[in-house]
Amino acid sequence: MGTASDAAPGTNLALIRKERGLSQVQLARMANISVSLLSKVEVGDRALTPTVAATIGKALGLSMAEVLGRARVEEVDEARLTALRSAIRDYDLPGRAQAEEGAVLDAVGAVRTARDAARVHQVLARLPELLRNSTTYAHAQDTAEAWMLLAEVYSSVYWLAARHRWMDMAELAVTRQRWAVEQRASPLGEAIAARDRAGAYLNGGDADGGLVIVDRAIARAEAALSGQERAFAVGVLNLRGMTLAGRLEDKTEGAREAERHIASAERAADEWFSGGDANRHSMIFGPQNTTTHVLATRLDLGRPQEALAVAENLDTVLDGLPATRVAPSRLNVARAHLDVGDREAALTNLSAAWEVAPQMARIHPTAREVLRVLSSLHRRSNPELLRLSNLAGMPL
Repeated sequence: MGTASDAAPGTNLALIRKERGLSQVQLARMANISVSLLSKVEVGDRALTPTVAATIGKALGLSMAEVLGRARVEEVDEARLTALRSAIRDYDLPGRAQAEEGAVLDAVGAVRTARDAARVHQVLARLPELLRNSTTYAHAQDTAEAWMLLAEVYSSVYWLAARHRWMDMAELAVTRQRWAVEQRASPLGEAIAARDRAGAYLNGGDADGGLVIVDRAIARAEAALSGQERAFAVGVLNLRGMTLAGRLEDKTEGAREAERHIASAERAADEWFSGGDANRHSMIFGPQNTTTHVLATRLDLGRPQEALAVAENLDTVLDGLPATRVAPSRLNVARAHLDVGDREAALTNLSAAWEVAPQMARIHPTAREVLRVLSSLHRRSNPELLRLSNLAGMPL
């Protein structure tokens, strides 16, 4: 997996630079960013954004995830992680014992629940056995539904790996996911697999490549599906597309691409999901989740005021969405407030993210980076910052 780090992203960047024997001037020149920006990021006056992390990573031959820093797992989870790696390797080796349908379905449902609640430890605890059982079940049944179920389990493996920035596992998971849906034709499954594959490009810092994956998948979904299923597939792909567009280095091109995906997603959401967001195979699409992605995209495009305008009715937008969407949205609002200089609002939203999804917040790069910058900028002791730093394992 490579070196894991408890450091916040900006601190991790400084460690990487020093390990390479580079000065700030040298690295800034290599990455074509200002020395002032790099200095502010390293000392904690500015947050390291995903776009800047990707730019620096490209200059250093690293993925964006490596610059942000891979998250550690607790000692109790090491054996589970080893078991998960083993199960991924055995993707085409079904077990000898029969996998009971009811038990497999119950286990998939339990992982869906844990994932929606952002209970990272529970997802990791359940995945190794579930992956083996769902593999056995898919090989035995050999139906589109059984293979789609296995693909969903691999999607959860990707989700877990991406949250920790374990890019080797994430990329292997999306390869296995694609393999599973190809065993029996499943256009919706192929769209979801493409969405996750594009996510691997996103976390690797290759937004351009991810957009190619998304656009090809949208064309296939539009040709193969119809009705609400088509709208759902195209919708989740457009959500990924707008996020990728926001991470493009060329922000003019990024804005143009983002608006294209935003318009398409909003049309599908308004036409087919006006009654509320749909949750299928651990994917969510509808007006509310579209709004959370627009918020994140505006922020990534360097437009924090526009992001805050999108977040004006945030409580309504987030009502009923799972913790996996609520916490990142709160973190994005915290980052936007930080960008415009409102530290108190940033801290309020950071605390809200910790409250709804503490396990995710502890490993989320934005949560750790916002906490680092707030701690650096605060000129006096703050009990809430101290509480969060203890929860995050980040000394002030």
